[in-house]
Amino acid sequence: MSGWSGWPLLLTACLLFLIALPALAQEPPPAPDRPLPDAAQEARAQALFDRIRCVVCQHEAIADSPAVIAADMRQLVREEIAAGRSDAEIRQDLVRRYGDFVLFQPPVRLATWLLWFGPVALLAGALALLLLRSRRRRPEAAPLTAEEEARLADIIAAADLRPDPDAKPSDH
Repeated sequence: MSGWSGWPLLLTACLLFLIALPALAQEPPPAPDRPLPDAAQEARAQALFDRIRCVVCQHEAIADSPAVIAADMRQLVREEIAAGRSDAEIRQDLVRRYGDFVLFQPPVRLATWLLWFGPVALLAGALALLLLRSRRRRPEAAPLTAEEEARLADIIAAADLRPDPDAKPSDH
């Protein structure tokens, strides 16, 4: 029986390749940022970076995000500042591209009303419900009629009450 004896080596090489595959598929690091030559324009850009959310990281500003798209967004902001656009125009352009989500403080309008006021309305509703439930009175038991009181007295009198053998004299 003749066979190729390199199978274990080939199998090991394939397994190592499969293990290394996720590392090979990672996103390359972004190109280093190139600040604007004008210090005032760069300060404007930095201020905008802190108010714009990274669409990948979602909880970080593009100023702090290591994602490639955040670097691309920083570069876009710098290009638009260099082109003479205002901060409002730059924010509008980013909202047009990525939606209101890209701003840490989205504008108050009908589409974002729930985002702005939903938590307060939910809390107010819960407090109102608790207040209503606490004010609701439990129905009081109706007093016994004369006939019911007489019947109860007969039941108590007819009951064969035995003293508790473990009771102390003060318990009788």
